[in-house]
Amino acid sequence: MKSLLLKIMLSSLALTAVANEGELRTIPALDVPRYMGTWYEIAKYPNRFQKKCLKDTRADYALLANGAVQVTNRCTLDNGEVDVVVGAGRQVGEARSPKLEVRFAPEWLSFIPWVWGNYWVIDLDPEYQLVAVSEPKREYLWILARTPTVNPRAYEELVARLAKQGLDSRKIVLTRQQN
Repeated sequence: MKSLLLKIMLSSLALTAVANEGELRTIPALDVPRYMGTWYEIAKYPNRFQKKCLKDTRADYALLANGAVQVTNRCTLDNGEVDVVVGAGRQVGEARSPKLEVRFAPEWLSFIPWVWGNYWVIDLDPEYQLVAVSEPKREYLWILARTPTVNPRAYEELVARLAKQGLDSRKIVLTRQQN
């Protein structure tokens, strides 16, 4: 009986932890024009579409006249070539929404909802120098900075905040930046 009670209590604690994780929280508001420019990838959750990237991964965001965002991702492959992929981004919701969507599929497919991926800004310092981006299921995570390296303390504090949001810090892999 005690064993069964202990199992029920432990199961209850596990369910409470998952329930407390809840919906992924974004920052309150995003100044999109201020966000534009170059962001260097500091770390990420490994993913299938960046599998060939060896180092020097970065994203360049440019605001277009129609309000859309041009997204240019680049990285150095293991053979030394630079891989460049250009996509599009758009804000979801009101003008200061921290929820965006990005697509790297051809523009003529943009009417299909599944070609768009969630790009939620979930942590951003007031100076717009260090950011964490994820999506509702927490399957993807990127930590980006305006410079190829960041203050170790600021990075550790960010990772601690991400853990409080239910992101698994054990899955984070640092990105090699050569400078």
